[in-house]
Amino acid sequence: MIRDITIGQYYPTNSILHRLDPRVKLIGTFLFIISLFIFQSLYGYIVVAVFLGTIIKLSKVPVRFIVKGLKAVVILLLFTVFFNLFTPGKPLLNLGFLTITEEGVRSAVFMGIRLTFLILGSSLMTFTTTPNQLTDGLEKVLRPLNHIKVPVHEIAMMMSIALRFIPILLEETDKIMKAQMARGADFESGGILKRAKSLIPLLVPLFVSAFRRANDLAMAMEARCYRGGDGRTKMKPLRYKGRDYVAYLILLVYLAAIIMVKILQKTILA
Repeated sequence: MIRDITIGQYYPTNSILHRLDPRVKLIGTFLFIISLFIFQSLYGYIVVAVFLGTIIKLSKVPVRFIVKGLKAVVILLLFTVFFNLFTPGKPLLNLGFLTITEEGVRSAVFMGIRLTFLILGSSLMTFTTTPNQLTDGLEKVLRPLNHIKVPVHEIAMMMSIALRFIPILLEETDKIMKAQMARGADFESGGILKRAKSLIPLLVPLFVSAFRRANDLAMAMEARCYRGGDGRTKMKPLRYKGRDYVAYLILLVYLAAIIMVKILQKTILA
């Protein structure tokens, strides 16, 4: 399961998505997430599926690597789908004090698809963008907030460090788990309480290692006289290129298609 977590990992390859400005990918991901909650119809999901499939193809990231990240959140997906089955509406099946409805089944299916698309689309941003690029892009996008005294550079730096630490901590967790299993620890058998207790020998050294790494990073930043974003320059300043403007245009076309689907849905229902 630990190896199936791909959130925050960067997949190095040469694709048009990797070469895009990080600001385009940040804004595009934000608009993509918003678009998933605009509609509730089959045609809207078809438009999203075609758009997302095209983006995955252009990214050159293997589909199995992208889908592997869903295994880590499959329980969350199942819980969400399960609770949506009991949305009030026309009864289909009675399970004691619970009733599965026709509207609930429809809502559960659409919610499951929506969350799947959300996870896949969000993961593509980290797969195709390095933590340093994400930091620079986020700082540029949020720069207007500096006028109201929001510490944009510090927020971007914290998010970048958090993303950078995800694969490191996952690797550390895997090593500790293997070491504990070699000493006879069992993380698989037993009920929920027994499994929770068996995680203690794993979590304690993991937290100790995380705090030690955080302390080492803080000391390294202080030794290099890091004082925040005031007056700092960029070794690789961000500049928009022709492909970035084309990407914005494609995003506008995609949003226009989603809005058209929403309008047609309202017209049909009316």
